[in-house]
Amino acid sequence: MTRHVRFLVHPGFVLLDLGGPLDAFSFANRLCGECYRLSVASVAGGPVRSSCGLEVITESLPKAGAEAGADGPADTLIVVGAPEPPEGSSVEALAAAVAAAASHTRRIASVCTGAFILAASGILDGRLATTHWFYAPRLQARYPELRVDGDRIHTCDGGVWTSAGLTAGIDMTLALIEEDLGQESARSLARMLVVYYRRPGGQYQYSSLLNFDPGSDRIRRTLSFARENLAKDLSVERLADVAHLSVRQFGRAFTASTGMTPAKAVERIRVEAARTMVEDGRQTFAEIARLVGFIDPDRMCQSFLRVLGQTPQELRRQFRQTAP
Repeated sequence: MTRHVRFLVHPGFVLLDLGGPLDAFSFANRLCGECYRLSVASVAGGPVRSSCGLEVITESLPKAGAEAGADGPADTLIVVGAPEPPEGSSVEALAAAVAAAASHTRRIASVCTGAFILAASGILDGRLATTHWFYAPRLQARYPELRVDGDRIHTCDGGVWTSAGLTAGIDMTLALIEEDLGQESARSLARMLVVYYRRPGGQYQYSSLLNFDPGSDRIRRTLSFARENLAKDLSVERLADVAHLSVRQFGRAFTASTGMTPAKAVERIRVEAARTMVEDGRQTFAEIARLVGFIDPDRMCQSFLRVLGQTPQELRRQFRQTAP
């Protein structure tokens, strides 16, 4: 069975958000026969310029009710992202096109900020979604009816897929291909593409909270406090006190501003601070764990695995091998 995979682009799209998944499906055809028919569409059709200036020739997206032509409806629609979340009237046209396609498309997906278009269409209402970690708080704030997880590389909820930025689109595509063709096909494809079949540590994005600047003054104050007091008590109760909010109010406000819980954020900040010392190589793991608030190396190791997908020992060894 040949599945039609259609990519939806718009002016200013990121070329890698299109090219990575597109090539992954194309290589799947080389490995497994003509499993996929691939097309690139836009609302109006014709040449569409990417964020790097390269133009891509596109088909016009079929109007509502016009999908039952010779090719039949697309099996999968993937909305490609842009460097910034789209805004203005262009979002309405893209969202309407996605909403019209949703009723006769088996799977709908997005790469990076393409999730904002899915959210505007309404098909993400009540679903779990992700996007690039930097824009996860904005997605949650703009569309409170979603459940945004800024940690995930990709998510699937009820046949609607979303992924983080750039290379995460390839991770999601491997998962889509695994769903279609099985684990061995996806594993073979990952080897051909020289990418991880599943990234180390599973599904977590790496995001920087050491320099993250949320819009809320209260949350900015608590993040600054956490960065400056890594070795001290950073419980949610202590942080709520710094923000002058109740624990429940603080938890909601923090998640809305950062896209993650206070506990996850504190763990991230500690891991990022520890990572620099681990790579530097002059302190023992026990000293580093104590300095950043992990107490002991075992707890630090567990957090490194959750956030970075590798142990401090592996990171230090890897850094020494690549250092000049």
